[in-house]
Amino acid sequence: MSKLNVLIAGSTGYIGIQLVKLLLNHSKIDIKYLCGNSSVGKDISIFDKKLKNRKLPKIIKFKNDLLKEIDIIFTALPNGEAQLISKKLDSRNTLIDLAADFRLNNSTNYKKWYKKKHKAPDLIKKSIYALPELSGKKIKNYKIISCPGCYPTSILIPLVPLIKKNYINRKRILIDSKSGYSGAGRGVHKKYKNKNLYESLSAYGIGFHRHNSEIEQELRKHKKGKFEFIFTPHLSPMFRGILSTIYVDINKERTINSIYKELVRFYKRSKFVKIHKMNSLISTNDVINTNNCIISVCKSKYKDKAIILSTIDNLIKGGAGQAVQNMNILKDFNPSEGLK
Repeated sequence: MSKLNVLIAGSTGYIGIQLVKLLLNHSKIDIKYLCGNSSVGKDISIFDKKLKNRKLPKIIKFKNDLLKEIDIIFTALPNGEAQLISKKLDSRNTLIDLAADFRLNNSTNYKKWYKKKHKAPDLIKKSIYALPELSGKKIKNYKIISCPGCYPTSILIPLVPLIKKNYINRKRILIDSKSGYSGAGRGVHKKYKNKNLYESLSAYGIGFHRHNSEIEQELRKHKKGKFEFIFTPHLSPMFRGILSTIYVDINKERTINSIYKELVRFYKRSKFVKIHKMNSLISTNDVINTNNCIISVCKSKYKDKAIILSTIDNLIKGGAGQAVQNMNILKDFNPSEGLK
């Protein structure tokens, strides 16, 4: 079988670089084009020395004409840019977007949360929000695949199975998430120049972070009705990784043991979701440079409450790795291809 031709638009950001590294180890892929704006004509190795001496194309500016040679387009661009590319897809192309362009299921919500008009509203219904462990092979019916945000990935993986079968109170959920500063992109260094980024913990987006929208949207897909949760993200003085601490109320006739067993059951065939023993102390270090999500269900001092820990690498499981995982499902490749 011939290799698939891939184009990466936004190849020089943290997610883009990680995507290049993963695809270099994918036996079914040929990286045909690397696209950028300010870096046109340069070698991508100037952004990561580990890519030096690897056979890769120089960075070029994206043009629509490039698409006629391409099977998979990965877009790791500022919000709104993939919407323009989506209008130019032909029958050969599949778009896998790592930004928020197609995460929300209508243009009204997109404008509300991202403060800009959607440039391809008619294509929203032709796209799928693809968290691989939950969407599975449904993505085969779509040409536009939207990868979830990094925080929602760490949150939805443990919550969805419990919401679906009424294990927890859907109106009493508290989520405290801490991320490495790479999650804010390369511009974070300038934005936090005077805020001691590398030795300080900072809360941001309090109450109204954009990821609230997709968390609620996806929970409602699995259980109708009203949800009430509070989500607070933090930038941590580390480069990569996310640890989400989720506080839940256990419904009557359920126990913390039944919560643990349900998560074990739900993910028993999952390649990348690992449910550790109850009360395990997990950390971001357990998942760095992997596509894994590790979950620990912990007791609290109250029998009707539980604390769920969920950790991922924001650049891999929360970004590039999830995109590759979706491509592997789409093309019936080995689930671990490029992700070992």
